[in-house]
Amino acid sequence: MWRHGQLSIRATTVIDSSWSALRSTSHFRKLEDDLGVELLDRGQNRVPGLTAAGLSFLHEARETLRQADHAIATARDTAAGRRGLLRLGYVGSALYGRLPDTIRAFRNARPHVRLELREATTGRQIAGLRDRSLDAGVVIAPIAQTAGIELHDFDQDTLCIALPSDHHLADKDDLCLADIADEDFVLWPMVEGRGFHLQVIRLCAEAGFVPRVTQEAHGMHDVLSLVAVGVGVSVVPKSMQRFQPDQVAYRSIAAAGATFPLCLAVLEPSPAVTAFMEIAS
Repeated sequence: MWRHGQLSIRATTVIDSSWSALRSTSHFRKLEDDLGVELLDRGQNRVPGLTAAGLSFLHEARETLRQADHAIATARDTAAGRRGLLRLGYVGSALYGRLPDTIRAFRNARPHVRLELREATTGRQIAGLRDRSLDAGVVIAPIAQTAGIELHDFDQDTLCIALPSDHHLADKDDLCLADIADEDFVLWPMVEGRGFHLQVIRLCAEAGFVPRVTQEAHGMHDVLSLVAVGVGVSVVPKSMQRFQPDQVAYRSIAAAGATFPLCLAVLEPSPAVTAFMEIAS
């Protein structure tokens, strides 16, 4: 294949030249020998010109060079983070913070980078980074098994109580965690977000109880959807209080340990990921 490329480059160099150069046929002879066809019409008493094969080969040689130039430009753009693919994971609550503005800014700055967005729990994002199905992820820290993974500060959120809007405690002004100690809880499995899960358990323990988890869901939108239909109560990111506000009542938690960071997690960042990190910072 590379030999074909060499012939095409030689063809364009030799064929696409001045007629004075065409009269010197040594280069043409060599090229014709390589190809096994006549490119130059050498009829007597005529100005030398290209044969049908020569014209066809000239067209293809020029096209090959055009494609080579495009390939070079694409490679350079990819290395600079101006082209490529970025598969970005994110926890559901990130969509209610600064992530949308960051995505918008990145699309404007890097319009030729294809951005694939995938909502996933922290645990699934970490697995995606390790099996190379994700390039970066917005996760809730802290995370387990951080070896090789870089965490960069991205956003911050606060935990709050979520309960059905028709719950008997929904209108209590000074609602606190201790008030929901006897309620059924909807939470997510620890494996999907160990640090976040333990933070909720710790806050409940500081309020004097261990939550009675009767239903698990694998995503914050799923958790809140179950709360909305009365399956139980939960503790969720406060940023999500815009989700189904007519069916879910959100109440603040005053405890100092209710805040938590969202981080941009990367493993061996590509140029496109590096460009996203620069905009995200």
